[in-house]
Amino acid sequence: MCGLTGIFGAIEQLGGGSYASLTKAMSDAITHRGPDAEGLWADNDAQVALGHRRLSILDLSPAGAQPMHSKDDRLALAFNGEIYNFAELRSQLEARHGAIAWRGHSDTEILLECFARDGIQPTLDLIDGMFGMAVFDKQTRELTLIRDAFGEKPLYYGLWKGCLLFGSELKALEAVPGFAPELDLDALGDFFKYSYVPGVASIWEGVSKLPPAHRVTIGKKDIQSGVLPDPQAWWDMTGDALIARAAEFDGTLDQAVDHAETLMREGTARRTISDVPLGAFLSGGIDSSLTVAMMQANASQPVRTFSIGMAEEGFDESPAAKAVADHLGTDHTELVLTPEQVQAAVPTISGIHDEPFADSSQVPTYLVAQMARREVTVALSGDGGDEIFGGYNRYFQGSRVWNSASRLPGPLRRLAGGALASIPAGMVNSAVRLAGPLAPKELTAGRPAEKLQKLARVMAMPDEDAFHDRLLATSDDPLAILSRDVAFTSLPNRLDQRARTLSFAERAMLVDTATYMADDVLVKVDRAAMAVALETRTPYLDRDLFRFAWSLPTAMRYGSGEGKTILRELLYRHVPQELVDRPKAGFAIPVGRWLRTGLRDWAESELSDSALGQSGLLHIATVRQRWDEHVSGKRDHETMLWNVLMFQSWYRNQTS
Repeated sequence: MCGLTGIFGAIEQLGGGSYASLTKAMSDAITHRGPDAEGLWADNDAQVALGHRRLSILDLSPAGAQPMHSKDDRLALAFNGEIYNFAELRSQLEARHGAIAWRGHSDTEILLECFARDGIQPTLDLIDGMFGMAVFDKQTRELTLIRDAFGEKPLYYGLWKGCLLFGSELKALEAVPGFAPELDLDALGDFFKYSYVPGVASIWEGVSKLPPAHRVTIGKKDIQSGVLPDPQAWWDMTGDALIARAAEFDGTLDQAVDHAETLMREGTARRTISDVPLGAFLSGGIDSSLTVAMMQANASQPVRTFSIGMAEEGFDESPAAKAVADHLGTDHTELVLTPEQVQAAVPTISGIHDEPFADSSQVPTYLVAQMARREVTVALSGDGGDEIFGGYNRYFQGSRVWNSASRLPGPLRRLAGGALASIPAGMVNSAVRLAGPLAPKELTAGRPAEKLQKLARVMAMPDEDAFHDRLLATSDDPLAILSRDVAFTSLPNRLDQRARTLSFAERAMLVDTATYMADDVLVKVDRAAMAVALETRTPYLDRDLFRFAWSLPTAMRYGSGEGKTILRELLYRHVPQELVDRPKAGFAIPVGRWLRTGLRDWAESELSDSALGQSGLLHIATVRQRWDEHVSGKRDHETMLWNVLMFQSWYRNQTS
């Protein structure tokens, strides 16, 4: 795991500096991603430079240093990530081309020689890995940027004053002297709607994220024209999903679980190859518990596991994590969070994100990564299991809610939604606590008032796509918060038209895999872990496992009324069912409660009239009204308020 940066094109308008000095400044801005070593290559005649920060994981010797050049000296590569099947690629390459005099045993060198000898697309078809990379062809003088299949590793790029800037984080681009693009107000609007910036846009106008499973090849003429080519898909996720659905798995449940175990064991084994200490995040949920079970089954000694607990009812998963750890025999470490620890971490957390980002699980993710890094350099996680195997309640409950609600006339739906929304948050939470086991299990974990308010919001939607989009939105009226007019995205509308024949649940899973997972979940994990120089890997983001999951009949994915049927059945082979069967709590913090108590003074200072007015972008009266309603317990506005608080912190970091 590393960080890459670079410049391509004329730099005269940048106001001074050489290709080497500018790229070094960019790389220095992301030293946290690779504190072990730095590398730089510049060709003034070709008007290009590549920078690299190295976190040494495989082949710790100088033979793995980057940027790296192919043996024929045609290609230069800066690579961030890991190729898990590098050993197979090496064997296959030598079978085709004969023995090769390797400098070392790094995955980077093998990848580069595959590119040089077999071509980029044929190599991408074969690799299992996570990556963002830049490949410069010295012969054609073209630069190719490539991002992994699911978006585990970031890659930003954009034109600025006549040249192309690119890097693993926006911090790298911001390190170029004079870099000061305008805020993309539509991207900001989407942040306030979803709590993250989705899609190819970034918070800066003219700077894009390379989409997952895409590559773009750029020449000097493209840069001079001021119009960059559109990225091209190197893997067709929707196409693979549809092909797998058409060839449905026809075996028994036991046979499906057997095959899932084979794929999980193989994928986990590949992701535990490392020349440095390795462990895993463990929440006690299905996905992380299964990851650890597969690791422990392959290990000769106890796996090191790490978890975060909360001193709040409904949010603390640490007892479950410890129970799983004890059963599997791992070497387990846990930390119980307090409001004071959260408040102390907020300035750091907002600083590690290049863009406004307000998934509240960013706090425990950062703190568990920080804790793990004291003992290991690589940690496996369970990310991706929900999106690929159907773990979120909205997949199978969403269609039922819409099918029932859509039978009512629109005015009646709006009336019912208004009635639900009018119930005070404190009353909802108290009622759920008093009801105990009689309360609907969907409300008993996490944030019952917020869940009921979300149901109220979706009741009035005019069609299924609008209903789906409102399920995904974290704010019911983001326009009321902003003092500027913006155009909002609708995530379901981005769905590939070929997938329109799928069920609501299947469409929702594809949308989440392409958006929420790539732009929220994986961003959160990457930034939190790389801020402390920790590499993270997940066995669920494997194309073979993805295809298998999409081949499963509905009953084997979420037909039982609970998601991830196959993963549950597989986990029960390794962990007693009673240790892991419980309502899904997620990995969030009790923001709503803490804003009324331990975080109240901090929030009040951030939400004062003077603080809210600094950006000129927020509607002060609306934010203050909702803050007052939240503090009084009249309404639960925790997500909207956390969005504002994280924006405020991000904006202050930018302006300082």
